[in-house]
Amino acid sequence: MRVRTTIAAALLLSACGQPAPQQTKEQPKIGSDEQQQVHKLNEMDRAITFKRAIYASGYTCRRIDRSGYVAEYGNLSMWTAACSDKKTWAIFVGPDGSAQVRDCKDMAQFKLPECVIREERKAAPGG
Repeated sequence: MRVRTTIAAALLLSACGQPAPQQTKEQPKIGSDEQQQVHKLNEMDRAITFKRAIYASGYTCRRIDRSGYVAEYGNLSMWTAACSDKKTWAIFVGPDGSAQVRDCKDMAQFKLPECVIREERKAAPGG
């Protein structure tokens, strides 16, 4: 529940006082508004959102150097975030805005998709 609140709060905060993002390419169709909102975040807001999900899951990430969309996995949207400490995280966003975070090195062990970014975005400095 804590992670769900974190993603939802981050999405709300990132939208405050900012114009709607310009869409330059077609966004993937996702099952819920919450999942679609993650696709619409700019690089800095996405880094903030992912850092909050990582910390809420009990992990650390000093700065996100790059992040990107991986794929849909069941009803979850899978994202990857690479931190400046060389750790890479898989972030699964649920249709309710909840998030599950896993270390990318553990993906094969759990028979989950590899952390291979299809849509990459570099995080803003300090993200």
